[in-house]
Amino acid sequence: MFDPGGAESGFNGSRRAFLFGAGAVVGGALLIHWRQPRVIAGVKSEPGEVTIVQFSDDGKRIGKIKIAKVIKTEEEWRKILPGNAFEITRHADTEFAYTGKYWNLHDKGIYRCICCGNALFSSETKFDSGTGWPSFWAPIAQGNVRETNDSSLGMERTAVSCKECDAHLGHVFNDGPPPTGLRYCMNSASLKFVKAA
Repeated sequence: MFDPGGAESGFNGSRRAFLFGAGAVVGGALLIHWRQPRVIAGVKSEPGEVTIVQFSDDGKRIGKIKIAKVIKTEEEWRKILPGNAFEITRHADTEFAYTGKYWNLHDKGIYRCICCGNALFSSETKFDSGTGWPSFWAPIAQGNVRETNDSSLGMERTAVSCKECDAHLGHVFNDGPPPTGLRYCMNSASLKFVKAA
């Protein structure tokens, strides 16, 4: 017969405390590992020229242009980037879901790179993915972003970065709406929204 005040009660309480404590330690270690800055393979900031498509602030396509890649030191990036934008764009960190300023923004306009101003996404392709991050079914111009393999966190994903300055923007997944079936899941901190006039 079970006695709530007997020896079994102490064992169950100790066991629960042990399991809870062990779970907290493992969870904490995983969180620390996950939050450590990392560099996505294949994205190296080296001097050179890149070709991008320029857009006006009202979203009109101006045309292709060949320009010098934007290269800065860690210290220079740290000085000019606000809040957590440095860790996200330069070390491939990720903001927590539902914390970024653009995940629920429905205004018309374009999203530029916070680091260099390159046009990246349009509100015309933005959709509510239910993930807590701003999501788009296509970039404003495919040539303005770079996609690379990201095998961090023990899984295969496709990282998305700015072609002009190599800023980490987020990841692209194959679970988006038509017409592309893609979901470009971006960090708000990587973007600067310019509202249409």
